[in-house]
Amino acid sequence: MTAVVGSATSDPRTAPAEDHDSVARRLLASSEQLSYDPRTEVDWDAPLDPGHHGASPEWSTLYGTPYWNELDERQRAELTRQESASVACTGIWFELILQQMVLRDIYARDRTSAEFQWALTEIADECRHSIMFARGAAKLNAPAYLPARHVLELGRLFKTVAWGEAAYAAILVAEEVLDVMQRDWMRDDRVAPFVRTINNIHVVEESRHMKFARDEVLQRMAVVGPVRRHASAVLVASAAHMIVTSMVSGRVYAEAGLDVARAKREAAGNEHYKALLRSSCRGLMDFLHHAGLLTPPAVAIYTRANLL
Repeated sequence: MTAVVGSATSDPRTAPAEDHDSVARRLLASSEQLSYDPRTEVDWDAPLDPGHHGASPEWSTLYGTPYWNELDERQRAELTRQESASVACTGIWFELILQQMVLRDIYARDRTSAEFQWALTEIADECRHSIMFARGAAKLNAPAYLPARHVLELGRLFKTVAWGEAAYAAILVAEEVLDVMQRDWMRDDRVAPFVRTINNIHVVEESRHMKFARDEVLQRMAVVGPVRRHASAVLVASAAHMIVTSMVSGRVYAEAGLDVARAKREAAGNEHYKALLRSSCRGLMDFLHHAGLLTPPAVAIYTRANLL
């Protein structure tokens, strides 16, 4: 987990935060030194080996279920390829929301500041990532997965009303969950090489985005009152619930040639997958707690989403 909370004081809301521009300058320098162009870094021309997975099998929503045990290796690989594509499409959906929130936040900021320039750099990264995810999903022979209609509409509402710390904390939640699973996938020889490259690019570049989001959350939470803190906590938790429950579309089971009703039923009761999600979010939940965003109502929402 990349969320670093061990160096914080017992209450980061009262700790002196690093100057925004200092953080932004360091991130800009890092971006200049280590950034990727997916158009040339990813081997888009390599044929897709049907034996390769799209994600580490252990991250499949069906892994460990009786249905998984009945599938042969090629069926399992096809399922993980569809699940990986679904995660990528969900990533595109939230990256589009992210870009709009960041643009709105910097709309009237000082154009000469490093913070303003970093925000535009982050948006440029996200544009490249979205294109990369889209090409990756197409190469996995997957359809254009989208969240359910009500989630799409709630996403429209969220990007319109999410304020300061709520917007950046939601960005952090989305990126942290993806970060942990993609770190596993990029090291797994069973996963298709081009997918591993995509994951590696995303992990490296998103580490900078998460650093900035954490800094923004802490600085903004240092000045909010109790009413806004509780409202932000619920808003962030609600966004997390939408993101996590939309990552793997139920349509992946049909695309993989499985019994959809049975697959959905067994996935819904898969304790292995739920435990993976909770484990991947341990550091994130520590950060949200110390930032003052893990209130009892938020805890209830995270628990329903299997993040706690």
